[in-house]
Amino acid sequence: MQPTPKQIAKFLVKAKTETYAGDGAEVHPQRPGFKELEYKEGDLEYRDSYYGFFAAPGQEIVRFKGTPIWNMAYNGGMNPKFRDFDLAKQTYAFLKKALLLVEEVRPFRGPNNLKQGDWEYTDQSQGDIKDFKGTETITYKGEEVFRQDYIGGLILEKEE
Repeated sequence: MQPTPKQIAKFLVKAKTETYAGDGAEVHPQRPGFKELEYKEGDLEYRDSYYGFFAAPGQEIVRFKGTPIWNMAYNGGMNPKFRDFDLAKQTYAFLKKALLLVEEVRPFRGPNNLKQGDWEYTDQSQGDIKDFKGTETITYKGEEVFRQDYIGGLILEKEE
C-alpha cells in the first residue's frame, strides 16, 4: 500500500534535513553532470538533483519501491547583481539554516520567515503536499541576494 501524504511529508522532513540542508554526502548521479544527494528509509527513497552554483536548478523526487510518487522542481539562485563567490557561500550557508527548519505541514522548503542579524529568509507558498508552488528569497542588509521558485506535488499514474 502506497504511503499517505502525511507519511510522505514526515519522510520528506527527515530526508531534507539529512541531505542538502544537513550537509549530506553526494552520491553517484543518475543524471550525469548533476550533483545528487540521497536518503533512504525502508521502501522510500529521496533524491535531490541539481546543477550549477550561482544559479542551480534542480529536482527532488520521492520514490516508493522504486516508483516516483512525489516531485518538486526548483529554479533560481543568486541575484546577478550579487554574484560574488564569498557572498554566495554565506547566502547558501544561511539557506541551509532555513531549510533545516522544514515542517511537515509545508515540507517544501524552509519556514515562512527566518531572521538572523543582517540575513532574512522568506518563503511564500500555496497549496499542500499534493499540489503546491512557492517562492523563497534571501535578503542581506535589506537587499534581495537570492530568489528561487519551486513547484510540485504528488505523482498520479493513470488508472487501468
